[in-house]
Amino acid sequence: MDSTAAKIVLAAKRGDSVNRIANKVDTSYSWVYDWVERLDDAGIIANTDDGVQIVDHELRQQYAEMMAALYSRDSISQEDAYVIPHFAGMEFAYTEIDAAYVWTEGGYQIARSHDDYPVFIQVHERDIERWIAFFQRFGIQTTIDTRPERSDVDGNVHYVLFPQPDGIEIEWVGGNPVIPLDDAVEQMTENRAAYEPALEMIAEMHDIDINAHHHQPTSAD
Repeated sequence: MDSTAAKIVLAAKRGDSVNRIANKVDTSYSWVYDWVERLDDAGIIANTDDGVQIVDHELRQQYAEMMAALYSRDSISQEDAYVIPHFAGMEFAYTEIDAAYVWTEGGYQIARSHDDYPVFIQVHERDIERWIAFFQRFGIQTTIDTRPERSDVDGNVHYVLFPQPDGIEIEWVGGNPVIPLDDAVEQMTENRAAYEPALEMIAEMHDIDINAHHHQPTSAD
């Protein structure tokens, strides 16, 4: 078993393009395309005109067990923190700090560090128990609606889940499902002092007027 092959099989959803899978698993298109061809030849997936679909679901389950064992043993990198949720096979959308992170294409971070890296995602309320169980398999802690104190968390990466009873609106930025830009901007403006630089970046990157003016400190500040 190869970890790249496992990531591809676990992250792929019916109809995904090779490019979307490459973005999801944070791997080059050419390398993922090569593996998709091998997996197709082996009868594990099918790469059709309608996109990729899983054929061998038993092997997919074996890959899931292997990756859960690997991640539960080692520290999880920041990059893999954005890959693992794709393995769950359930809809989600990045929100809060991660909405800013995704909409600025990784250009803005706040209140996180290498050894304390919460990831914020919206999930369907009906799936909440499945999400908790999924992350438990990977040895990753979760909280609901609230970021925990660092002293209450084992490991560097953990997930803050925001259950949504009325569904999730998703936009894709690269391989990242994220709340719509208008919703992300609304969240950021509610805490404008923390997110002003991100709002500036978003206004420029997406050519929208959100009246973002980062306060530059002066000698009187």
